[in-house]
Amino acid sequence: MMTKVLFVCMGNICRSPSAEGVFRHMIDEAGLSGVVQVDSAATHTFHLGESPDARAQAAARKRGYDISHCVARQVKPEDFREYDLILAMDWENLSALQQQCPKVYHHKLMLLMRFANEFEEATVPDPYYGGVEGFSKVLDYLEDACQGVLEVVRKRVTQYQAA
Repeated sequence: MMTKVLFVCMGNICRSPSAEGVFRHMIDEAGLSGVVQVDSAATHTFHLGESPDARAQAAARKRGYDISHCVARQVKPEDFREYDLILAMDWENLSALQQQCPKVYHHKLMLLMRFANEFEEATVPDPYYGGVEGFSKVLDYLEDACQGVLEVVRKRVTQYQAA
């Protein structure tokens, strides 16, 4: 049974592709790439078809994550059915997802930072209009929260394998 995780931000060029890269790296290291699928998407259409922001790519590369393959796309109606966890970067994007999502799938929608263990912030700040240091801070948050997501996914995979 494949577990599918979708990371979502406004434009899908900074936070969500960075989260995808961090989490993809973690599942590869955990040996779960055959049973966990990860992707990212946008709530808005601002950057569809674009690669991640150059600053996001540079910050990710410094930490050993490759997000150059990511291409911005918008959340599709079928994503709500197909993904097990749909993780928003902030309240605005969570609200946008809740408005689009059929009620039957609302349980899949959550803020990513609810999985964080080190940081107490509720949301991942948008680094787009700030300096390079903002992208590094975002990666700190993403690494923490994605570690928590990995723990949940690992338990889920173990439960399916035992059943």
